[in-house]
Amino acid sequence: MKVKREVLAKLFLSTLYLSAFTFGGGYVIVTLLKKKFVDEYHWIEENEMLDLTAIAQSAPGAIAVNGAIVVGYKLAGLVGAVTAIIATIIPPFVIISLISVFYAAFRSNLLIGKMLEGMQAGVGAVIASVVYEMACGVFQSKSAASVTILIAAFTAACIFQINVVYIVLACGLIGVLRTWLHGKSGKGGQDT
Repeated sequence: MKVKREVLAKLFLSTLYLSAFTFGGGYVIVTLLKKKFVDEYHWIEENEMLDLTAIAQSAPGAIAVNGAIVVGYKLAGLVGAVTAIIATIIPPFVIISLISVFYAAFRSNLLIGKMLEGMQAGVGAVIASVVYEMACGVFQSKSAASVTILIAAFTAACIFQINVVYIVLACGLIGVLRTWLHGKSGKGGQDT
């Protein structure tokens, strides 16, 4: 029981900290979740983090909250998910509440406008880092099917401008079919 309380306390403080100091949306927090829970605490394996990220991305809602939910649930079940949700939504709630009170002052402040423009460049770099790390994970798996899906999804989104919802649904369907076929061939469940 004491160990679970310590995990919940670390989970709460970590997700609260990450949520409070993450600017630029959900993709930024994915890298920070990986650094905290995979690299620093060693609670989750890197391949598992990729799977959790895929789940968080494909579920409706904000990826930061979805990512916190799946990580929290993985670490401590339903209590962990609720803990992570609360810790993740507190900072944006407080910040947005303050901004809404002082919106008129923020709207016309040149310094704040320039600061936000500068932050956009940093956010772009962090998102590029996330894409690079996730792509490396797919290429390191040495699965021809996964690499083909990655390239096809990239091509569909960037070249043919296909709506991302259709791409996510198609990739989910392909994943289900691959798992089903893998199970049919008698290999399912042996490597876990």
